[in-house]
Amino acid sequence: MTAAPFPATCLDTNISEEGRSCYLSEHYKQVYLSLTYSIIFVLGLPLNGAVLWLSWRQTKRWSCATIYLANLMVADLLYISTLPFLIVTYSLEDTWPFGELLCKLVRFLFYANLYSSVLLLTCISVHRFLGVCHPLRSLPYRTRRHALLGATATWALVVIQLLPTLIFSHTDDIDGQMICYDTTSADHFDKFFVYSMVLMLSSFVLPSLVILVCYSLMVRSLATPVETLTRVGGATRAKSIRIILLVCGLFALCFVPFHISRSLYFTLRFLSSGNCQLLTVVSLAYKVWRPLVSLSSCLNPVLYFLSGGNRVRLFQELGHNKVGEHPAGAKGQRLWAVSCTGSEEHSPKIEADGPIPILIKSWLSFS
Repeated sequence: MTAAPFPATCLDTNISEEGRSCYLSEHYKQVYLSLTYSIIFVLGLPLNGAVLWLSWRQTKRWSCATIYLANLMVADLLYISTLPFLIVTYSLEDTWPFGELLCKLVRFLFYANLYSSVLLLTCISVHRFLGVCHPLRSLPYRTRRHALLGATATWALVVIQLLPTLIFSHTDDIDGQMICYDTTSADHFDKFFVYSMVLMLSSFVLPSLVILVCYSLMVRSLATPVETLTRVGGATRAKSIRIILLVCGLFALCFVPFHISRSLYFTLRFLSSGNCQLLTVVSLAYKVWRPLVSLSSCLNPVLYFLSGGNRVRLFQELGHNKVGEHPAGAKGQRLWAVSCTGSEEHSPKIEADGPIPILIKSWLSFS
């Protein structure tokens, strides 16, 4: 078929795109996307469901860690619930049989999961930074109330910013095949391009800078050979730094390549570039990285379960409403009180353990 130059991409569709005699074959997506989305669905649904269920079983009021964790799991589950629709669509050679309402909902939930995850991870990084670098001065701000406010503000901001996607995305009949637009129609692509760039800057670039600054300062604080850190022990500090690097590395793996390839792809289409080879490479990169960005939906609960040395205790703590409680008893409770304060908790005390173990105690819940 012959399409207008650089038509809007369909919902990861294999409908050929032509622009200035460029022909981009996308038949590979029928297998690749069906397979990757199926794996993410099979892994992500039980993992996120298990973490959310274990958190829900708590009888005490949720801690800051549990609040952020539960919101991450909800965001992941909302997106994972849309994957069967995509899997069926690719199995039908990119024919969308579910109507325009579900088309809009799938597009909305993809970006809702993407940017709510980024913003929630930003809240977590700020919380961690305050707990490590300013453990005492930040106590009034590291409370359940502020965690709830942060999570609520995150969802409100994401919903407001993504409302235009409900307008841009829609279905269309092309040569008897119903497709669901990944971006928008060719007539409105210029507006969508501007909107997507603004959205990326506000919901990814700026939050990523905050995360980078927070974790960089935390690494510097953990690596500083002061008296408090000496008491903690080199192995403990090294472990904390490794976890920071792991979290940052996984964040970069899931989100950075997708946004770079997506920005380049949209820019080439916006400029109507006639470089077919470049367009082919960038389009392939964007389509390949698009499902991989959803790996964060599986990695969040995996990190939660596997980051610590005593995974059995994690299940016991969550299942018996002892989140943050160290087997030693009062000592662990005191550390958790510093990690996340609340109106009903006792006044925090920093004794021989120092402020750094506070972060280490909460790594698993936040990852």
